[in-house]
This record gives sequence, structure tokens and C-alpha cells, in this order.
Amino acid sequence: MARSASVDEPAMSGRLTVLDGWRGISILLVLVTHLLPLRVFGRLDYFTATAGMAVFFCLSGFLISEFLHTKPHLGAFMIRRICRIVPLAWLYLVCIWLLYEPALGDMAANFLFVANLPPQRFLPAAAHFWSLCQEMQFYFVAALSFFFLRARFVYVLALIGLAVIGLRVYDGVHASSITYYRLDEILAGCLLSAALRSSKQGEIKRWLGRLPLALLLVLFVASCLMQAGWVNYLRAPLCALLVGATLMQPDSVLVKALGARWLVYVAGISYALYVWHPLLADTWLGQGDLITKYAKRPLLMLVLFVLAHLSTKYYERWWMDLGRKLERRTRRVEPGTSTV
Repeated sequence: MARSASVDEPAMSGRLTVLDGWRGISILLVLVTHLLPLRVFGRLDYFTATAGMAVFFCLSGFLISEFLHTKPHLGAFMIRRICRIVPLAWLYLVCIWLLYEPALGDMAANFLFVANLPPQRFLPAAAHFWSLCQEMQFYFVAALSFFFLRARFVYVLALIGLAVIGLRVYDGVHASSITYYRLDEILAGCLLSAALRSSKQGEIKRWLGRLPLALLLVLFVASCLMQAGWVNYLRAPLCALLVGATLMQPDSVLVKALGARWLVYVAGISYALYVWHPLLADTWLGQGDLITKYAKRPLLMLVLFVLAHLSTKYYERWWMDLGRKLERRTRRVEPGTSTV
């Protein structure tokens, strides 16, 4: 690995637009999985859920690696991540606690983000927290690996990713909510970032720029189908290649579609959409017989988007601003921050 260069602002701005588009796609796939009766269409829900989370995890890994390379400071990284994820997650869990009064042990497992590990201890209207558990677990692993290994941490992540795929093949697991069966998707995003910053970055970018996006998209879709069998094991690398190719092909039809303003807006409130939607679906908005329940879906979606907008603009933004202030203070308190 070469020493990381400073971020090129115009280039990074273009990258973020593409990544926001993908993030918007990922949350929409998750929402339709949970809020529409897709299971009756040949288990279409498996595809939407698997594809949505694969894209989400790949983006997360990519951005984590980018942050660690451009701002290699362990304290700053953890402060920013905790202030971004924990406040809304804990607020949601408090709501679950008040409404359902679950066992204290189950609450503790969710508050500590370990509920997705066996034996899984998900709460009512909070089964989706498995992904937040995996995110938080990986933040600590990635931050510590980078802190001790610096540029070499990418080789460790590559080995872990291969080990995860090997374990999935050995146990015949195509998709899972358990971290050690799903970590390869985040790691694929990390490796994409590392490849684009390596000594071979010029060759890699040219190669990604020549890959046929339509073919990659078809292959990725296939890797997210229950009927595809062993192709599911290729989901993580295919997702990383697809995202990487869109970063290097800004004039393609797909990239222009990903840059749509409405999609970027959805990406901006995606975390709140993800956190709040199961609870709303468990209220009057999501209750009734089959016809009544789905007749109320437009109203549920309207309430969800309004709630997500307010949550992002007022509650989450306050915590993120606090995180940035604490990050700057941490950098001043700990002098001699090293660079890679």
C-alpha cells in the first residue's frame, strides 16, 4: 500500500453523490422488504433485503476505510461513529422498552450492540438492529486494526474477508444476520477503498472504468437471489466491483440515475428511515386485515418520511455537531497524530 494522498475535494464530491445514490437505493430496498408483501412473489423479499443490505454494508466499509486513511486518528473516528449511530439507536430502544417492557438481559444485549450474536436476543419491533450490531462491532475491529497496523490493516481485512466467505461456504450459509457470516460485505467496501488508494490505483481505476455496468448489475442481482445457490457467495466482491465501476464511470446512465436529487435526499435521511420504520409498522398504521393494512401503507410511508426528516434535521444533527466538536477537541488534546 502506498501512503494515502490527501482527498481531492471535487473528486470526493462526485464520489459522494454516487454513494448517496446507492445508499438511497439500499434503504428503499429494505423498506419495500419490510413494508410490502413481497414474499408471495417467489420470495422476492429475499432479493430486496439481501441486495439492500449488501449495498449498505459495502458503502459503509468503503467510507470507514476512506475516513481512516484521510483522518487516521482512533479517538476522532470512534467519537464520530458513536455520535452518528448510538443516540438514535438508544432513543429507539428506550421507546421499545417503554412500549413492550422486554427482559433486562435482552435490553442490555441491544444497548451494547451484541444482540445479533448467538443466542440472538432481538426485541419486539427491533429485529433490524442486527445490522447496527454488526456495524458497531466492525467499527471497533477496524479502528483497532488500523491503529495497530496502519496501512497493513488492509491485508488483515482481506484475510478476514476470505475467511468469512470460506466459513459461509463450509456451513452453506447464503445470507445471515450473524456478524461472522456477513462481515465480508463490509470488508469488500474497505478493500475497494484501499485498492483505489494503492500504488496500482491508476491501473485499477482504468480497469474499473472499462467494466460493463449492465453485466455487473445483472451478476450482482443474481447473487442476491435465493434461487442462485452458490452465486450468493460472490455477492460481496460483485457489489464492491459494481460500486467501484460506478465511481469510475461518471457519464454512464446508471451513475446519472444515482445522482437524482430525490434519491440523494432519501440517502440523507436513510438512517432515520431504517431505525424508525418497524415501530411505525407495529402501530395502528400497520395493523388490520391484509387489505386494510396495505391500504394504510401510503399513510405509514408519509408519517415515516416526516418523522425521519425531523429526526435527521433536529435530533441527529445535534449529536453529529457535538461529535465534530469533540473530534476537534480530541485532536488538540492528543498531539502528534500520525499519518499513513
